[in-house]
This record gives sequence, structure tokens and C-alpha cells, in this order.
Amino acid sequence: MRILHTSDWHLGRSFHRVGMLDHQAAYVDHLLAVVEAEDVDVVLLSGDVYDRALPPVDAVRLFDEALARLCASRASVVVSSGNHDSAQRLGFGSRVMDAAGVFVRTGLERVGEPVLLEDRYGPVAVHPLPYLDPESVREPWGLLHRSHEMALGEAMGRVRKDLAGRRRTRSVVMAHAFVADVEARVQVSDSERDISVGGVSLVPTSVFDGADYVALGHLHGRHTLTDRVRYSGSPLAYSFSERDQTKGSWLVDLAADGSVDAEFVPAPVPRRLARLEGELEDLLADPALAADEDAFVQAVLTDPVRPVQAMERLRRRFPHALSLVFAPVGEPMAEVPRARTEGRSDHQVTLDFVRELRGAEAGEAEAALLQQAVDACCHDRELDHAGGGGG
Repeated sequence: MRILHTSDWHLGRSFHRVGMLDHQAAYVDHLLAVVEAEDVDVVLLSGDVYDRALPPVDAVRLFDEALARLCASRASVVVSSGNHDSAQRLGFGSRVMDAAGVFVRTGLERVGEPVLLEDRYGPVAVHPLPYLDPESVREPWGLLHRSHEMALGEAMGRVRKDLAGRRRTRSVVMAHAFVADVEARVQVSDSERDISVGGVSLVPTSVFDGADYVALGHLHGRHTLTDRVRYSGSPLAYSFSERDQTKGSWLVDLAADGSVDAEFVPAPVPRRLARLEGELEDLLADPALAADEDAFVQAVLTDPVRPVQAMERLRRRFPHALSLVFAPVGEPMAEVPRARTEGRSDHQVTLDFVRELRGAEAGEAEAALLQQAVDACCHDRELDHAGGGGG
């Protein structure tokens, strides 16, 4: 059986306020092309279909289109929910969709109930485990401790019980969790939501012992924990910490004896990410940075004094600059100064703030603009006098 393992689509997510829906739609096009070109039998989507529990309408429309196209393709599709998804919303209509070859699993009540598929070598039992919040499953499952390991351990107990009653059936498990034998073995990304609240987050790979293949979701970088336990990662980069990651999905061949052979299929890169560091004038003038002019840019400015209108000037050369970090060379990041308000007008306090944060006085135009801002915040503009504390 040929499997395409993907996860963490996060439909509806923005990247530093830039909408990603067009890029996500391009990934769906790529996915369907891989299904046809590689004769994929089943697509596994291991959680975080959406970026939030109440996704925007356009994101729902895109997922609906993706499922319809997969339905019309040669492949079945199995979807499980992640920690970003609403289990109730994503799981709506799942029993009806089963008949169309679209298997969506989001609830506790179906853990241990497999999606049964067939190839020329016999049956394959796919067990899609939804994201299991330790606090939510502790009482209904009667768990002694609150941890992700215990929650998934109970779920895998139910999976093994089901498999024990099936002869010559290969097994695939889908899960959405932080899995690793040692935390240092995997690299986390800034765009991943911390799931440690509600229980210890780390789950050892041994929890999944016995499964022929484990298709994991949650981490946004691809990882091979063992030959049989893998993360596909997200199909797009959702933070600058992911700029060096190759995005895509795993193409997995599950043989008749349960052995697996996996190949990573890179996804298209709609716009490259670049992290530039240096003084602003150097970044604007350096000819070696010409290749970054069409990239999403995060600039780390090392100027000793914060440049005026830094982002505006940066975007004249790098129109897709999205993030600015100020890190003067040899100096710690400046803390936001504490205002000295006694005996000073609101306008003087704002000028102090600019001087202390930037290391230089506000210009004449800036000072006038700050005065307008102060006046706009006052109920009575005549009240902004020294010692009066402003409006």
C-alpha cells in the first residue's frame, strides 16, 4: 500500500499578518499531483487541519475543495484532529463521509476502531488517534495520572486490543503529539503551540511499539524518529525559525510483510524565507543580498542607534520584509524605559521615551506628531501641563 503522510496544514493561518490561503491552495494542488503521479492509495492527514477551532470561511471552503478532489482521485483519505482543531466542528458528518472514502476521526468514542483498507496483499488497519488532551481524557478513561504519555498509552492499548483480534493485518497509527525519546532529538519551531499545559508533553516512541507505521503530526519540521515513526512537518513555513527546513510529505510504501520504505517529497516553496543581519545602511547597499529581494525577510538590525523609519526604508529594497529585530552589537536588548512622570507633561514623557529607547532626540516633525497624539488622548487639551499628569 502506498501512503502519503502529511500534517499541520493550519488552513487560515497568516504569516506575520500576510494571508497564506493562496499558498495553502497551491500545496493542495501539489498534493493531488503527487497522488496521481505516484499512484498513492491513501492520504493521511495527522491533525491541525485548521489553525484555530473556529476557522475562517475561506479556510473551510479550501478544505472542502481538497476533500472533494481527493474523493474524485484514486486515493482514500484519513484525517485526524490536532490541538488547533475543534474536534466537534472537524468531525461533523464523519459517519456520512465514510461512505465516500473520506474518514475523519476526532472523538474519543472511536479510538480503537480502525479504518480498514485493502490492497492486493490483504487488509491494512489505520488507527487515527485524535489529539488527546490529558485533562479531557483522564476522567472518561479513568487514568491515574495526567500526562500525554498516559493518554496515548491508553489509546494504544485499545489499538493493540483491536489488532490482536485480526490475523495478518498490517497496522498504521496516526497521532498528534510531541514524540521523542530525548527532547534534544527533535527541533521545535516558534509556530508550534505548546501542549505541555494540562500534563507532561513528551511521549516516548516506545508507546507506539507494534505498529508498522506511525504518521505523526504536531512538530512543523520533518523528523525520522525511527524507520517506522515519522513527522511529516507542516507543508509551509509558519515562522522564521523554519527557514532552513525542507517542507513536504512522506511517501511510504507498506510492504506485504509490514516493512516500510519512505521517501520525502518536497513541497513547492511559494516564497523563500531570509534572515538578514547587519546595520540598516549595509543591508540596503549590499549587492550580495539581491537574491533576497523577493523573499519574506526578517531583519536583525545591529545599528548602535535605532534607525528612523527602519521598516519603511527596508521595504524599498525588500518589499516583503515582515519582521524587525533590534540587536545592537555588543549591547543587550534595550528594555522599555520606565517613564519619569513627576513634574513632567505627557509630551515631555513621550520625548523622554524616544530619547532613551533610540539614544537620540526626536526630530522636530516627530515631536510635533507626538504632541498631536497627546492632545488627541486628552478630554481637555488645556489639561496637559507639567505636574498635571495630562488629560
